[in-house]
Amino acid sequence: MSQPVFPVIDVAATGSNIRRLRQERGYTIKELQTYFGFEEPRAIYKWQSGQTLPSVDNLYALCVLFGVPMEEILVPVAHNILRFSEQQAAACCSYLLFGQFSGGCKAS
Repeated sequence: MSQPVFPVIDVAATGSNIRRLRQERGYTIKELQTYFGFEEPRAIYKWQSGQTLPSVDNLYALCVLFGVPMEEILVPVAHNILRFSEQQAAACCSYLLFGQFSGGCKAS
């Protein structure tokens, strides 16, 4: 029996998606800064450049603001897939395999 594939997010491609979606919807960096209540836009620039990912709460807020499911923002790494080690599997109460992720955060 093979081990499940551990999903990894491509931070740079995800950042590009955030930039693209922001631009397609006509939002400025300043407008996102205000939306999130940030004193500075640094976090948004870091997301877009692929330096960091938004927190789960901020990712959810982006989904709602842009009107897209989470899968449209997050990009999985297509190569260099890691596998769960026995230790990871034992410590984790549950996990999701990419392609079986059905959570998403579709805006209503």
